[in-house]
Amino acid sequence: MGSIDTPTITDNGSTHSHAAAPADGDHKPLPSANGAQAEAFPEPEATKKRRSSMLPLEVGTRVMCRWRDDKYHPVKVIERRKMHYDEPSGYEYYVHYTEFNRRLDEWVKLEQLDLDSIETVVDEKVEDKVTSLKMTRHQKRKIDETHVEGHEELDAASLREHEEFTKVKNISTIELGRYEIETWYFSPFPPEYNDSLKLYFCEFCLNFMKRKEQLQRHMRKCDLKHPPGDEIYRSGTLSMFEVDGKKNKVYGQNLCYLAKLFLDHKTLYYDVDLFLFYILCECDDRGCHMVGYFSKEKHSEESYNLACILTLPPYQRKGYGKFLIAFSYELSKKEGKVGTPERPLSDLGLLSYRGYWTRVLLDILKKHKGNISIKELSDMTAIKAEDILTTLQSLELIQYRKGQHVICADPKVLDRHLKAAGRGGLEVDVSKLIWTPYKEQS
Repeated sequence: MGSIDTPTITDNGSTHSHAAAPADGDHKPLPSANGAQAEAFPEPEATKKRRSSMLPLEVGTRVMCRWRDDKYHPVKVIERRKMHYDEPSGYEYYVHYTEFNRRLDEWVKLEQLDLDSIETVVDEKVEDKVTSLKMTRHQKRKIDETHVEGHEELDAASLREHEEFTKVKNISTIELGRYEIETWYFSPFPPEYNDSLKLYFCEFCLNFMKRKEQLQRHMRKCDLKHPPGDEIYRSGTLSMFEVDGKKNKVYGQNLCYLAKLFLDHKTLYYDVDLFLFYILCECDDRGCHMVGYFSKEKHSEESYNLACILTLPPYQRKGYGKFLIAFSYELSKKEGKVGTPERPLSDLGLLSYRGYWTRVLLDILKKHKGNISIKELSDMTAIKAEDILTTLQSLELIQYRKGQHVICADPKVLDRHLKAAGRGGLEVDVSKLIWTPYKEQS
């Protein structure tokens, strides 16, 4: 379960962190399909009656909707709610943009919908396939590349139940430190927060409140200036803190509530005792500000070295996700174990890890003289042998000869694959890591 970094970055200051930015440049508002230009072109009475008969729109209706880029995109109505006046047109609609990830779902007003474009319901599977084909590779990468894990572990009934329960975002925005961040997904906060569209988080202890004044009072009393745990890494302005879920239960639970706002599929563990949380921070004279984190089980039978991973939206596109993956393997090396991320991985999750595995393995193969075995590569990198094998097979760098796997490392081919794998992100300076594995702690 987890997510990786990428989408958009916000500038310093109290700016919004959007899941996707509007198009650049000035746009003139498009005319509403619901009669916004009635003064210039009066609608025939029959057209008005026909449109009125469609309202209110039913849940499940598919229609074109004007988005923040002032262009119309296909949506599906997920939910509706009455406004203050009791008329068929007096509804707002919660819509899912079928071309994009669920994190862009939002409430829209009737005038944003083109009622002339209402479609009859078609077979879901066929339509999803068509929509997928219409999306460009760039669109898919731009919208979905944050995901390390999907819903592969859910059967159809469980997936329907998950989507029904989490279909409407309950919290629209949060304030965390100097950032106001738009949320992406539903998170099961306690019932007393059901009426809150915005929550205010203490960036150090992660307590959350309904009102700004409550946060201000809390900040005057809160004596934390960093996550509650041991600082195990400091390099320049970057710090990593290890937080034991058993010793800091409330912090661990609050972190899970926060993370769920940006992870569609995350299983929320109320029992955080079994987990260690590794909180990456940027430090300045005001304190250590959380950038992202990963969690891992204290004892994993399957050699999992990472359970969940997230880079917060304002800090994405800076290489922190790659840093977190690399850091999880450095901990595995210190433990003297091989590691692997918790399964299942989505296609995009596999791409994130495959990129890391590719860079690490090919760097070694380029420098190494003579033959090297998968076992030796695993010992050097703490990457599980199965992950090494599948990575090299996907790059067509391994062959099966006379009952054993043989690595074929042509320098030009290695260079080509390394270029395709992209930059490695921030380096982990192992000399700055001061850490005792959990099993050895008293």
